[in-house]
Amino acid sequence: MNNLDFTPFYRSFIGFDHLANLMNAAARNEKQPAYPPYNIEVTGEDEYCITMAVAGFSEQELSIETEHNTLVVQGQRDSKDNGRHFVHQGIAERNFERKFQLSEYVKVTGASLGNGLLHITLVREVPEALKPRKITIGKSKQPHLVTEDSNSQLENSKIKTAVNS
Repeated sequence: MNNLDFTPFYRSFIGFDHLANLMNAAARNEKQPAYPPYNIEVTGEDEYCITMAVAGFSEQELSIETEHNTLVVQGQRDSKDNGRHFVHQGIAERNFERKFQLSEYVKVTGASLGNGLLHITLVREVPEALKPRKITIGKSKQPHLVTEDSNSQLENSKIKTAVNS
């Protein structure tokens, strides 16, 4: 797939260049490895959980970092083979690096490891200044209502204009 050309949009949209960069990065043919398998789950209105199957990895062998809206999860196994010889090895024990692109204001709030599953919790915390606000409609101090006196003045001026013509 070719990279998309967003040059025409740069003339009209100011400050959206980061969005174009994200689209180009997503369109690149960089293959993301399938290991380890993972789920991304919505757990609340602005809450998410990434669950990764990391069987055989301990807490010391896993690393979770965020930098520039990118979450990087790495697993580094010791390369000790302990003299084991497998007839069949179906449980992958290889090193991995998995990257997730995070939206603005999404923060990692915690991680836990249990039963071979790594759970990473994320929350989107939009600043109060950027949240939608409800504007109440109040009464005006000087309403622009037509009163009976103004109606009669309007009718008198129409009569005078009709008589003069």
